[in-house]
Amino acid sequence: MRWLTGWSGSPGTGNPALAEVRPLAGTALWTGPNPLWAVGDWRPDEIRLATLRPGAPATVRTGPQPEDPADPDSPATLRLAVVGHCGASDAEIAAGLAAARGGAVRHLTSWPGSYTVVLRAGVRSTVLLTDLAGLQQVFHTPWCGGTAYATAALPLADLVAAPLDPEHLAAVLAVPEAAEVLGTGTPYAGVHRVPAGHTLGIRSGRPYTAGYEPETGGGRWTRDEAPAVRELTRALLEAVRCRVRTAAPAGPGSPPERPRLGVDLSYGTASATVALLAAAVPIGPAAAAAAPRAAAAAVRSGAVKGSWARGPAPQDGTAAPETLAAVTLGESERPALAVDAPRLRHVVLPPALPYAELAEPPAEAPAGPLTDEPGPALLAAGAVGSRFRAGGTDHLTGYGARHVLDGHPARLADLIRLGRPRELLAPVAALAGADRATAGALTGAVRTPVTVLRAAHRLARAGYADALDDLAVSLTLRQVPEPGPTAGAGSAAALAWAVPGPAARWLSDHALASVAQRLRIAARGGAPTELPGARRARLALHRHAAGYRTLVQAAEQHGQRLHAPFLDNQVVRAARLLPDEVRLQPGARHALLHAVLTGAGRTDLPADWGRGPRPDRAAPARRGLRLAADGLAELFERPLLGEAGLIDPAAVRESLGRAAAPDADLPPGTLAGLADLIAAELWLRRVAARRHGSCWTGLPPAERRALASPA
Repeated sequence: MRWLTGWSGSPGTGNPALAEVRPLAGTALWTGPNPLWAVGDWRPDEIRLATLRPGAPATVRTGPQPEDPADPDSPATLRLAVVGHCGASDAEIAAGLAAARGGAVRHLTSWPGSYTVVLRAGVRSTVLLTDLAGLQQVFHTPWCGGTAYATAALPLADLVAAPLDPEHLAAVLAVPEAAEVLGTGTPYAGVHRVPAGHTLGIRSGRPYTAGYEPETGGGRWTRDEAPAVRELTRALLEAVRCRVRTAAPAGPGSPPERPRLGVDLSYGTASATVALLAAAVPIGPAAAAAAPRAAAAAVRSGAVKGSWARGPAPQDGTAAPETLAAVTLGESERPALAVDAPRLRHVVLPPALPYAELAEPPAEAPAGPLTDEPGPALLAAGAVGSRFRAGGTDHLTGYGARHVLDGHPARLADLIRLGRPRELLAPVAALAGADRATAGALTGAVRTPVTVLRAAHRLARAGYADALDDLAVSLTLRQVPEPGPTAGAGSAAALAWAVPGPAARWLSDHALASVAQRLRIAARGGAPTELPGARRARLALHRHAAGYRTLVQAAEQHGQRLHAPFLDNQVVRAARLLPDEVRLQPGARHALLHAVLTGAGRTDLPADWGRGPRPDRAAPARRGLRLAADGLAELFERPLLGEAGLIDPAAVRESLGRAAAPDADLPPGTLAGLADLIAAELWLRRVAARRHGSCWTGLPPAERRALASPA
């Protein structure tokens, strides 16, 4: 796991012993009373440091190089750290630092890539920026009269000996997308999360947060479809280009057979689009190593055409385009997606099942990496690890496309609130057609238009406070509905300000009462200014990005980088320009990605590209649950979740027993809920096994319980 950490407010002033506190294996990016460290296997080009002093131009250096002898703590000195994969040139970073003198910071988030920005002004002020999707997170906690911050929560919990917060875990399981309940909390008491799209400012040791992204009004400022698709094409192609052109060769810790670049073809049209865009970037390993960042950034000229030449590269002194390892699970999707390009070398792997590590009865603490927080990605880490091992040192994926491009069903209510009810007819008719195609002439499919329209009008009229109170009552009465079997029923169920999570039905009465109380308190606060659909879509994206972050921490190989271009700031911003009525159509994502590839120069794709029948994504989870039945039974014999009073262990064991039956056909909602519970239990056991460890040196040893009892 890679992370940044530091503090502001001179916490060691009153206690000289704290001057020796530093993260284990940390590399200082700047020193002084408000230091900053990088911890983990960062590449040198992933650390960009800029300094601006009065009367001198800004200087930019790559890697954690020693500071120059000038005074780094002058009140007028500005320092900027851009850490992660950033496609900006040195000149752009220098200009961005100069522009930040006036207090504006949004432009620091507009470069291609996925990265964290830390801005320090003298010795009194530090500012950190999160991203819009919630992938590059920032955490903070009070410490010794100042504020400590990090891009991971676990190190801060180690620093202040924070116990786990059972009430937060209950909220995550009960209402995982309800920001009103989760707030800024984390699984660790006293460690706070900065919301996505916000800055963490620390002035004289005191933290504050502020948003840097102007509200779009949930549909009021969308463009027409054609210019919005062009902007999406430009942003996505730029995101892929900057990664392909700066990909690093395999390091000393990488397997010798690992290629430099890889793409993941396991998730349909999104990953196929990334693969085809990557294959169109005409650069080889020698050229990538020699090309300066200024030249790499110069390609951002607004042009979107790729290079789809099927012959050798031009003989102009650059290296021939290298091969990309295109990793596929099975052969079923390749013909339908037509992901053919001269540079793609297909690597077909046998499908792997989730829960594989639990197929045998586990030990007291099942082995595996300890991530910042629990998530279903822990159960898939072993299954996807084989894909990542076969992929490149820089491995591009399609994660995030569905949440970035698709229109959340709750946006139907936004159209009503905006006075555009006639625009509901096309997406609702398409939903009904999709239900008829999958469910035939079932009653639910026939009634889809009425069901969805009623739900949309109900949400458009619903008050925010009343909706939270109603959800609190539903949780107290244990009324957690199962998602319907059709797309229309699922859309109707999602048309609400907030909905219970799939694991809520197994929580204890005490846990549900605690979450209901949080909902009632939130209902007494002010209503959000966002439209309900825009808010639900944003929070769903944040949850998905947090899940991908957990997957990266659990499954990324040493020396490898996993990339999700769809979660880049500029891609998220471009997608927000798309008209809601376009995004709400079933199959809209496939049509949009087809248009992106056409705009990038790939004009030979069939009109129905990506619209073929999809495999049952829940089938591997069903098989994995059955194969891991014995291990899961032992895992929940005496669960830590039960000892903390969070779940009803008997009900969970009964559901796991039904899931292990040979003829069990559990619906996706039940599968998702069980996955949330199993991942939380697995994570708690790993935390309990590590309760005496620490990420820091120089701290006195402290006893810390693995899980605090709920009040």
